[in-house]
Amino acid sequence: MSIPPQVGRYRVVRPVGAGAFATVWLAYDDDLRAPVAVKVLADNWSQRADIRARFRQEARFMRQVDSDHLVRVLDIGELPDGRPYLVMTYAGGGTLADRLAEGPMPVHAALRTAADIARAVAVLHGSGLLHRDLKPSNVLFDTTSTGERVLVADLGLTKTLAHASGFTLVAGTPGYMAPEQLVPGGGLDERSDVYAIGALTHHMLTGLPPGQAAVPTPRIPTAVERAVRRALHRDPARRWPSAAAYATALEDLLGAQRVPARPPLRRTRRSLAAVGLVAASLLLTGSSTVSPAPPGWTRVADATGTISLAVPDGWARQLRDGGWNPAAIDLPDGRGPGLLVGPDLARWPDVDSATPGVFAGVSRSLAGGGAEPAFPAHDGCTDEADRAVTVGALSGRVRRWTRCGGTATSFSEVTLAAPGGSVGVYVQIKQTGGADRTDEILGTLRVKGSTTAHG
Repeated sequence: MSIPPQVGRYRVVRPVGAGAFATVWLAYDDDLRAPVAVKVLADNWSQRADIRARFRQEARFMRQVDSDHLVRVLDIGELPDGRPYLVMTYAGGGTLADRLAEGPMPVHAALRTAADIARAVAVLHGSGLLHRDLKPSNVLFDTTSTGERVLVADLGLTKTLAHASGFTLVAGTPGYMAPEQLVPGGGLDERSDVYAIGALTHHMLTGLPPGQAAVPTPRIPTAVERAVRRALHRDPARRWPSAAAYATALEDLLGAQRVPARPPLRRTRRSLAAVGLVAASLLLTGSSTVSPAPPGWTRVADATGTISLAVPDGWARQLRDGGWNPAAIDLPDGRGPGLLVGPDLARWPDVDSATPGVFAGVSRSLAGGGAEPAFPAHDGCTDEADRAVTVGALSGRVRRWTRCGGTATSFSEVTLAAPGGSVGVYVQIKQTGGADRTDEILGTLRVKGSTTAHG
C-alpha cells in the first residue's frame, strides 16, 4: 500500500503490520515528540461504504472505552486520495504473536498476560461492547516507566452486546472463536470473549491454539488446567460468567502463589533447520514405507513417525510435530498423531496473514468415514464445490474455500479414510497464491496403520 511521508501532522516512519483490510504504520508526532500508530484502510476496501463505516465505528468504540490496557484512538482523518485513517497508541514491544513465535511462555508470565487481557475485555463489556476477534496479533506490549503493559487492539469486529443475539454473519479467527460464533445467529454474549481469552491462555501455556495441543501437561499446575478448561467449555453456561470473573481467577492463582517460579516450558515450535537430524531419523526409521520428497519439496513427519507429507521448500521452515486433539473439529476428545508445517507458524492461524502451511492429523474417529467433522466456517471466503479425492487406498472429500477476504488466500479441508482401516486423516491446507497445490500435497501423504499402499 502506498502512503505519503506525512499523514496530517504525523511523519510516517515505517510499516509495522498489515492485514486484509488495513495497514498499520509507525509515525511520529513532531509537535508532541511522541510515536503513534497510523492505521490506513486498504485501497481495495476504501470504496466500500460498509467497510468505511465499520472503520469509523472502530474509532468511536475506541474513544468510548477507557483503560490502560486498551489501545486508544488519538485522531481520525482521510488521505488526499480519500482513504480513511486512525491515529492510535503506539506499542513498541511487539505483539503476543511475536512472543508465541518463540514457543510457550512461562506459566507465571502467561497467567499475568491473560489476566491483563481479561481486565481490558471486561472494560469493553462494561461499556456494552463485545470484541469478537481476540487473537495473538491483536494483543500488544508497551514499555512504560513502571514496566511493561498489555494492550488489546483492533476493535474492527466489535459490536454492541445489545445486538449480540442478532448477528447473522460468522466473524472472528479460527482457533480462538467460541463454538457459538461459528453459527450465524448463535446468540453471542461476553462469554464468547471469555472463550477467546481462554484460547489465548491455552496458546501461551502450550505453544499451540486449542485443538492442536492439550492443556494437561506435567508442567502446568492442575488448578491452572481447570481454570483454562472452564474458559474453553463448549457450553457458554459452564464457562466463567464474565471476563472479570476469569481475570479474578487468574489473579487468585498468581496471588496465592499456586504457580511457583519455574523455567520456561519445553518449546514445541521448532525450526526445521534446527531439528533436521531428528526429522531425518524419524523418516529413516520407516524408510520402507516413507518415500523421499519430490525435487524442491521437503518431507516432514510427526514425532511418532505415524504421518508424513511433503511441502514446497519455502513452506518448510517451522514444524510442530507433537500431535493434536480431534475435538478441535468436533470429533471425540483424545490426542492423536499430527503435525503442522509452514514458514511462520505464529502467523499461520491468522486468516488475515499471507502465510501458507499444512496441518495433518490422524484420528480413529474418522476411520471408515463414520464421524463427520465440523470444518471452520472460513467467513469471507468463496465456498467452492466439494469433490472426491483418492490417495492410494485412502479416499475422501476435499472442501475448498477461495478468495478469502478478497485476497488470493484459500483453504482446503480434507478428510480421508480407507475401507476397513483403523484410522482416518484430517488435512487442512492454507495457500496464499493463485495456484492450488492441494492434490500435489495429498499425493505425498503417508500414514502408517491405514492399510494404504503408501504405508
